[in-house]
Amino acid sequence: MTPRGRKWWRTPLSRKSTPREPSSGPPNERQKAVVDAFRHAWAGYRKFAWGHDELKPVSRSFSEWFGLGLTLIDSLDTMWILGLKKEFGEARRWVSKKLRFEKDVDVNLFESTIRILGGLLSAYHLSGDALFLQRAEDFGNRLMPAFQTPSKIPYSDVNIGTGVAHPPRWTSDSTVAEVTSIQLEFRELSRLTGVRKFQEAAEEVTRRVHSLSGKKDGLVPMFINTHSGLFTHLGVFTLGARADSYYEYLLKQWIQGGKKDTQLLEDYLEAVEGIRKHLLRKSEPSKLTFVGELTHGRFSAKMDHLVCFLPGTLALGAHHGLPANHMELARALMDTCYQMNRQMETGLSPEIVHFNLHPQKAQKDVQVKPADRHNLLRPETAESLFYLYRLTGDRKYQDWGWALLQSFNTYTRVPSGGYSSISNVQDPHNPQPRDKMESFFLGETLKYLYLLFSDDTDLLSLDAYVFNTEAHPLPIWAPA
Repeated sequence: MTPRGRKWWRTPLSRKSTPREPSSGPPNERQKAVVDAFRHAWAGYRKFAWGHDELKPVSRSFSEWFGLGLTLIDSLDTMWILGLKKEFGEARRWVSKKLRFEKDVDVNLFESTIRILGGLLSAYHLSGDALFLQRAEDFGNRLMPAFQTPSKIPYSDVNIGTGVAHPPRWTSDSTVAEVTSIQLEFRELSRLTGVRKFQEAAEEVTRRVHSLSGKKDGLVPMFINTHSGLFTHLGVFTLGARADSYYEYLLKQWIQGGKKDTQLLEDYLEAVEGIRKHLLRKSEPSKLTFVGELTHGRFSAKMDHLVCFLPGTLALGAHHGLPANHMELARALMDTCYQMNRQMETGLSPEIVHFNLHPQKAQKDVQVKPADRHNLLRPETAESLFYLYRLTGDRKYQDWGWALLQSFNTYTRVPSGGYSSISNVQDPHNPQPRDKMESFFLGETLKYLYLLFSDDTDLLSLDAYVFNTEAHPLPIWAPA
């Protein structure tokens, strides 16, 4: 990071937050529908999975990942924003009385940072309740052993009880997205507590990745070795899993820090041009602009649904003064992500699609392989719709989000409470519930839909907040 990026250390740090009411007015009809969906999901979690990580809505039970109430913590700020004060209060009591980190359990550094640390920090900022900051600092301290590697590139996993960190069993690599998408949270934890080690450890990762060879016009490989600190599996470039949020956090760190760190901005701008040069194509017959993948110089027309974060990120950059052609590309990619949902019989996007590049009238633009037909209740389409509507005012994006919510209600809502991932988005008669409600459905998907349907542009203003990759809003730092 440039020295200017740390000017805020020179001013006294306040542990106080300025909470605001979640909305300046009553919710409209579409927002009420989101509140109804949240209440239904929450009712299932509360009844069958309270205090556990994830609801299994079909079998009316639960599953554990970290054993830390993942869905509850991920949902705190959503409840606050939706005005669900009773539910928020009940969850707050659980955090106060039941949430303990003195557990002999391995957690994934990235997932626990964006969901738990990010969720606690956001709940603190919105509510002003110091309990959440206290828990966040405790948790942040327990994650720090992950950074104790020869290269300063963190291990993927850390035991929050014993302090022993390690890579996955099958490799000494970490994924690039995971090690470069924890900076917003650790930087903010340092700003709030005055403890510099959190920010310093996270920013050291960014510095080292910046200096590495193996990039291609700003695009990065998917893996990095924790011993050598070098990229591995060279020549493979994607905006999907294992690389996606690297690009997102370049931009968002720049915004979070008051747009002072030119290194972050330059890396982001170079990456966008790399995407244009190497990964953009148009499908047939509808000429949909999409982002494919590159493997040792060979292009693949494969696009993860995860890539649908990109329209929103590009639009956000344009809002903060980056070139207008970023917004043009954002609009084009948003159309594509909408079609990834619309061209499925359920109106829900599969996890992965392949685009047709051959002009054959009988073919659809979007093709799906049997192994890729599942939908995990992911937020990326709703996320980008929120940004595009907020920054353009075009109400078609609200209408597209409304269709998405209706599809979730039709094909994933479980009568006894909760929503379930499904295995087949192409079969409306038997979508095959997977009996799993990911925490991000409450933490991200429904939050972004609620914000999309709001006409209050001061509700979590994009000039005051930046959202982490789990949709937890964190404040943009005031200039020093």
